[in-house]
Amino acid sequence: MENLEILYTTEALATGEGRNGHVRTADGSFEANLAVPQEMGGSGKGNNPEQLFAAGYAACFHSALQMVARAQKKNIEGSAVGAKVSIGKQGEGFGLAVVLEVVIPEMEHAEAQALADAAHQVCPYSNATRGNIPVDVIVTDD
Repeated sequence: MENLEILYTTEALATGEGRNGHVRTADGSFEANLAVPQEMGGSGKGNNPEQLFAAGYAACFHSALQMVARAQKKNIEGSAVGAKVSIGKQGEGFGLAVVLEVVIPEMEHAEAQALADAAHQVCPYSNATRGNIPVDVIVTDD
């Protein structure tokens, strides 16, 4: 972890049968039963890693967007970020793709896109995925 000043570390444990198992954090604040989505031949009666990744990415990106907006003294009240995480076959294995949908009410599209693009440069999830999986950042009006 070269050049990384650690501010926080968390830990999670997966047990059972991987995608059909159970996850929980070491501090017990989060736990979930996992199930393969119906679209991939599973029961769909539980969460899956892609949902967890989407939730984390959306929250992290929204924080980055707020940080960038504060630095630029921009009002983004009522803003929201949605993350769509897709999984598919890639070569012999599987790959991911992400679409981040950013909504900033009452802001011109170009200005909102510039803020979203700036957030994409500082968000830890964006930095972790950059060059590894496709991530599209799209500003929408709703």
